[in-house]
Amino acid sequence: MSLIGEERKNYILNQLNLDGKVKTNELVEALEVSSETIRRYLEELEDENKLKRVYGGAVKINLSRDEPSHLKREVLFADEKRKIGRAAATLVEDNEVIFIDDGTTTLHIIDYLLNKKNLTVLTISIPALYLLIDYKNKGLFTGEIFLIGGKVNALHSRVTGLLAEKMVENFYADKAFLSVDGMMLDKGITGFEEGKGQLTQQLMKYAKQSIVLCDHSKFGLVQFYKIADLREIDIIVSDVPAPKEWLYELQKKGVVWVSSND
Repeated sequence: MSLIGEERKNYILNQLNLDGKVKTNELVEALEVSSETIRRYLEELEDENKLKRVYGGAVKINLSRDEPSHLKREVLFADEKRKIGRAAATLVEDNEVIFIDDGTTTLHIIDYLLNKKNLTVLTISIPALYLLIDYKNKGLFTGEIFLIGGKVNALHSRVTGLLAEKMVENFYADKAFLSVDGMMLDKGITGFEEGKGQLTQQLMKYAKQSIVLCDHSKFGLVQFYKIADLREIDIIVSDVPAPKEWLYELQKKGVVWVSSND
């Protein structure tokens, strides 16, 4: 295929990441090609497992409606998650109280908190708890550690449930660092499971700032449970700059976007 053809296919994939779907008639107008050409591009991209064709266009592939286990999530976009965690840690100031949500991206924040003084960290994540304890025992982390207690989800190595939600109400944090499973401009941030989503909402409610950590693979995806609209988020930390098509609405909603590559 010619270079211009590859550029057109990249445009289609970019629109899928932004909106979760594309329409043939809109692509015809935007790319100034025939509907037959668009259909051929969509067929080629479907053959490459990059989208799923539907009547009138295509949608982004959502490989699973079930949340992968913690061990499986660890290896997905590992380098991007590490960079996001490092960028997010720069937002933490000495003497702050922070919530760290469950997630393999939020987990990476902890490695970059070791030079912070007098921190208090509250978490629902069992791996985050173990990592903090390990650093504490080695004298590398000097802050306080709280595990938000409740029902343990062994598959995902986290605590959720009503007891955990009630415990959150006893604390006020400066910042909540949150993980999500999907993000779209109009549908906000979403998660696989309602129990985890409800607890994330509690973390947001009892924090002065809500900070979402999200790699590019979550753009354009909508999962089962709606956690919040984007206007309820203060900062988004990602591995890529904000999509240019989102900039106006992000500014309008008062959302600050931090790219780990900046």
